[in-house]
Formats: sequence, C-alpha cells, structure tokens
Amino acid sequence: MKMDTNTKTVTTLVGVVLVMGALAWASVPFYNWFCRVTGFGGITQEADAGSDVILDQMITVKFDASKDRDMMWDFKPHQLEMKLKIGETGLAFYEAYNPTDRPIAGQASYNVAPYEAGGFFSKIDCFCFTEQVLMPGERVDMPVTFFVDPEIVKDRDAKYVKEITLSYTFYEIDLPEEIATLTDTVKDVEVEAKQTSSEG
Repeated sequence: MKMDTNTKTVTTLVGVVLVMGALAWASVPFYNWFCRVTGFGGITQEADAGSDVILDQMITVKFDASKDRDMMWDFKPHQLEMKLKIGETGLAFYEAYNPTDRPIAGQASYNVAPYEAGGFFSKIDCFCFTEQVLMPGERVDMPVTFFVDPEIVKDRDAKYVKEITLSYTFYEIDLPEEIATLTDTVKDVEVEAKQTSSEG
C-alpha cells in the first residue's frame, strides 16, 4: 500500500514536471505569435502591399539603431525621422559597415515605441526579414518599406500617437555554411602560402 502511494506520488511529480516543461517550451513560440498578431511589446506587422487608404493626418516616424555589445559592425540610420501621411508608404535606409578583416553575419531584431503602435506599423519589405552578411570592409545601405495602418485612428489608445520610433538591434550570428567553408579554405591557403614562403 505504501509502495503504491510512493509510486503514485513520483508519477504525479514526473507528470507535473513534464507538463511544466512542455508549457515552457510552447510559451516562446506562442508569445512570439501573440506579439506578431497583436503588436504587443512593440512588435510590428508584415504586409504584402501598401495601404489602399491614405489619410490627411500626418505622423512622424523616428529611426533608431543599436548593436549587441559583441557585434563589430557600424550600424546607423540614414535619416533620423520622416513625416508622412497615415497610410502612405515610406522608404527608409539604414547603413551597415564591417570594419573588420573577416566576414560577419548579422540578424536584426526590431520593435516600435510606443508599444500600442506596434499593431499598426506594417513592413512591406525589410532587411530584418533575412540574415545579412558583410564581407571585410563592405558597406551597404539596407532599405525598409513601411506604412502606418489607417486603423490606428480608430484604436482607443493608439489614436493619440503622433510619433513612432522604429528601433533595430543587430546581433552577430553564425556565418552561412557556404561562406564559412569558403573562409576556412582561404585561411588554409594563406597558412600554406606563409609556410612555403618561410621555408623558401
């Protein structure tokens, strides 16, 4: 009888741990999905095309750039702010530069402030949708095409927003396999060349 109680307790505890682990694992993708759908936390929306409706009401979009502390790129917006009509398609550029002597891959995370505007800030195209690779000394202009959804003027909280800040943070990520392989091959050739030179 006592053994059955202990077995039941252990089984229950294992079950609780498994359920908690499954919930923790599922919470990240669910949270990301929730943020994308609602704009919660300043997460922006994605759109296939611009808005069919353009209002006479103006809004200011500001642009911000930052890097993870381990990211070696220089990264900045070309423009500090842009005024456009709500619903009008805007095109902004960010500049990235790799001052190092090695290829570096990066991925940008992003959000907007104030958070209540996230559900109404739609990107049609953005450098942040894919990873970016800069070769040594390479400098690139990276575009983002966007609009502010006219539905913002109907939202209880967001309708008071007159200014939106779009922020990007770049993080270094692993190089794509083909570039990493090419880089390793080049290094091997350089090492071999140096050895041959020193022997001669």
